[in-house]
Amino acid sequence: MMWRSRPSSTRGEDIQRLFDTYASGSTSLSASGLLRFLHEKQREPSVTMEQAEAIIHLYERENNNRSMSLDGFLRFMESKHCTLFNQAHKEVYQDMGQPLTSYFISSSHNTYLAGNQIVGHSNLKSYENALTNGCRCLELDCWDGPNLEPIVYHGHTLTTKILFKDVVQTIEQHAFEVSAYPLILSLENHCSRRQQEVMAHYLVSILGDKLLSAPLAHPTTGDLPSPDDLKFKILIKNKKLQNVSSEEPRQSLQEDSAEDADEEESDEDETDTDDDGKKSKKLKDKVKFWSHKSTKRIKKKKKAVAAALSDLVIYTRSVKFSSFSYSRDNQNSFENTSMSEKVARKLVKSAGADFVAHNQRFLSRIYPAATRTDSSNFNPQEFWNVGAQLVALNFQSRDLAIDLNNGRFLDNGGCGYILKPEVLMSSRKFDPASPYHDARPRQLQIQVICGSHEPKMLRPAYFVQVEVHGVACDVSTDKTHTNKNNSREPYWGTVMNFTVTIPELCLIRFCLFERINLLSSVSVAHFTLPLLSMMQGYRWVPLQALDENDTDPVSLFVHVRFS
Repeated sequence: MMWRSRPSSTRGEDIQRLFDTYASGSTSLSASGLLRFLHEKQREPSVTMEQAEAIIHLYERENNNRSMSLDGFLRFMESKHCTLFNQAHKEVYQDMGQPLTSYFISSSHNTYLAGNQIVGHSNLKSYENALTNGCRCLELDCWDGPNLEPIVYHGHTLTTKILFKDVVQTIEQHAFEVSAYPLILSLENHCSRRQQEVMAHYLVSILGDKLLSAPLAHPTTGDLPSPDDLKFKILIKNKKLQNVSSEEPRQSLQEDSAEDADEEESDEDETDTDDDGKKSKKLKDKVKFWSHKSTKRIKKKKKAVAAALSDLVIYTRSVKFSSFSYSRDNQNSFENTSMSEKVARKLVKSAGADFVAHNQRFLSRIYPAATRTDSSNFNPQEFWNVGAQLVALNFQSRDLAIDLNNGRFLDNGGCGYILKPEVLMSSRKFDPASPYHDARPRQLQIQVICGSHEPKMLRPAYFVQVEVHGVACDVSTDKTHTNKNNSREPYWGTVMNFTVTIPELCLIRFCLFERINLLSSVSVAHFTLPLLSMMQGYRWVPLQALDENDTDPVSLFVHVRFS
């Protein structure tokens, strides 16, 4: 994404002033002048003279590359070297040798669906899209199909059906195209014992060596292996048979609770409201009918766990959550729990510190409420704040939650694993809901200077909103005035100040709005990134248009200071 090649009367004037200041009255910028600019304005103290000379050589086309002209400086300011996102974070740089519980893991809910949860389409492309977007935990809702062929779809609804074996083949093809780190297949298993045996056969025969079918001989970490230990491995998340004596024949274990959501997602007591809009009466009626039907049928039928499938569950055995104290005294490290957003939210509010401590030892998966039939999402930040690893979202929805998820997992090379900050892993109690933390508050200043775009992307009246997402006391929003004059390269020059206590959990979201009238506006482009992945100084912000068909580049020119 590039601005136009010539300075204009807004951004260009700012860059011209910077150039003149560090060129010290000369018509060209020396390597020493560029180095001073990088140290003083861009706050990059580690840059050396040799690196400054290399930058000049890369972007200057005149003067034998010994100094930089204004045009060369402009090219440099438009390059990846001056983007807001730290380019070093485009590679895996975090410690990947900690137990799985130490990471946020990009996770999807009802991965097979495109559209809503009642009449939407199930398709293989949804799995491919999730994997190419860095997702590391996929969900498969498995049901008995005709001719002993298990199927995947949203049970007891009108959603279309796809074959389980086709899903597994798609996963095998794309599992590690984007990330080498472990992929978890979360099975919501409703199949009969016979068809579970078919599922196990497909998992083994199709995934081959990629499937983790036995514990590692020598994991490098403690209770659970690390992402490094499990590179290029696929894990099965499902119920597992209880331990029995080797002298006794193994029997299938009768389920006493539901994996992920077998009973809970269709629980008729679920009363979460939809945060993203009202449903039509027709859709409400369908939801009531199908929810009642699925609840009734699930309560009547409890499926047995087949030994062949149970054998494939190694480090991700699903168990029912009872309480933090019960988990502390009884749960094993290789056992994980799932809960709806409604249950999880209550626990966040009533026992946030205990939730943090729980997630230091065990994997937790949080999934959207059953009432979100339109495939809307909850705000994942509230569950990242307590260290929940598998915060599962409907990836097909383009909403705030997906923006935040994309921003969270933009970091660490986009590999789908983000090391949780020390505040969530420390033995000291941490409650994200508390307004008081031991950390010294820090100041973030963002000046939104101007924008750059193609004419058809924007309208004559628009503004920029900057949001801080993090623990409760850090959440904040500010915005520029509405610019009604320069629709090609709008100028705001607005300075925003934010106080941040837990920067390790903060995401910064830039959102461009078109002003419709005095009381309403609509978002047209956005970009989200972790606060600690932001570069300081003068930077450009690449915005993503909400309209997938719109390919016109849009960017913001900003100045950032974090102290």
